[in-house]
Amino acid sequence: MIHPLIEDSGWFDKVRKKHQKPLSEIDTLLRGVVRFFNISNLFTEDTGVAGRNFRAELKVLRDTIYHLLGLIETVIPERYKNAFWFQKYAEQSLLSDHDRDRLRQNLIRQESPEQSLLLMYDTLVNIKVIIQGLLSADRVSYSEFKHLGDILERQMRENIYFGPFRKEIDPEFDRISNRMVSRAVRSISDRNERKVVSTLVLYLFRCLRFIGHINPNAYESVTLSVSLVILVLLNSEIRSIIEYIEGTGNRIENGDLRSLLDSIGFQMRMESKRVFRQELRNVLGGVTLARLKGKIEASQGILRNMIEQCILQIIKFYQPDIKGEEIFPGFVTRLEQSLKLRDDVYTLWRIVDILETNFKDRDKRRSIFEALRAYMMYFQSFTFRLLRHDDYEEFDRFFNKFLAISAERILEMDDEKFLHELHRFRIFLETTVKMVSQREELKDRQIDTEKIDAVISQFMPMYRELNQISSSGPSE
Repeated sequence: MIHPLIEDSGWFDKVRKKHQKPLSEIDTLLRGVVRFFNISNLFTEDTGVAGRNFRAELKVLRDTIYHLLGLIETVIPERYKNAFWFQKYAEQSLLSDHDRDRLRQNLIRQESPEQSLLLMYDTLVNIKVIIQGLLSADRVSYSEFKHLGDILERQMRENIYFGPFRKEIDPEFDRISNRMVSRAVRSISDRNERKVVSTLVLYLFRCLRFIGHINPNAYESVTLSVSLVILVLLNSEIRSIIEYIEGTGNRIENGDLRSLLDSIGFQMRMESKRVFRQELRNVLGGVTLARLKGKIEASQGILRNMIEQCILQIIKFYQPDIKGEEIFPGFVTRLEQSLKLRDDVYTLWRIVDILETNFKDRDKRRSIFEALRAYMMYFQSFTFRLLRHDDYEEFDRFFNKFLAISAERILEMDDEKFLHELHRFRIFLETTVKMVSQREELKDRQIDTEKIDAVISQFMPMYRELNQISSSGPSE
């Protein structure tokens, strides 16, 4: 006997109106979970699978499925959820094989979105238990990881209403969410050009939707795991967008537009390398939660800025007077980004210079070290995302080494090798300031040294008293 509430239909219409954001997140995470089983989407230098332990990856998936189940339980009305669990109990304890067959067949037919959602919920509950069993071992082989992914993907793709890849573009979630952008795209006179551009802009807005579900402010391991799964999805999506751009070459007659799209494709390729091959490289290899949070926060900022800049470039091609802040709240212009990058690198140079100059003075060394450490942590969170791809490695290498030094150890160091490395990094910072200052948008804009002094004073209260700053800073 099938519980009457399971056969009842129509409640999902109310859910759809009331829970748009959770439903969008469910769609995002279902996509992300499938893409997570493709190791080319993961942030690892080692693409080999023989002998590799996939336990860390499986823990991320476990956390994400817990979160997915919580989201689905939020959108299913309480009485229908209770009816579902009564059905599960009856299926296991009360029904004959024949009745159990009828009950399962009724659910698997998916004659309504209600049944599809309950079937997806049932699938994830089963997968959760399997993952818990696999994690009871010390090692998870690639074969176990892959076959679990095959089962999960097949179940998701067979879901009629909630299969995440059932439509190339899903009008329920995939839309151009800004009227000015939408009007600009609709105004393109050439039909083929309009189709190419509108599809590309839709893909970019879909990435912004995915990015919007990343929570960089949380320290909980479950929430950070969810963010990692979304970043894996974005790795896959951005590669697909780049491939789409490269495939449009013969479809667009407008040479200027082709050049613009080629430029956008190049930008996306470089920025995505910076995120997925540098910022998130080997991130599953046991980094602390605080460091993982910082990497997720920086990655979200880089990707959001990249996507918004790409959309703006496309729309400005048709409407040159449009401004980024008219499209995206909190949009940061290239000028603002360049000013912030130059100011922050210059500030970092000044503090490194002060530490190098006063390193032999043990009384001052610790307080300067702690000020530099605090500023570097700020720089990691808010400025790393603005660095060029080619500069990132040098910053990341020095930061990783420097931040691993404790305040106690710095007092014991009389290491000429460390001083040489500090000096080398200071020279690198000087060069970086000069290069940033040569950007077209910074022409005739001088560094505000009084502002820099005020920032340093916030991190280093003794700054005014030191009065030992090098008189010849990075020239512009």
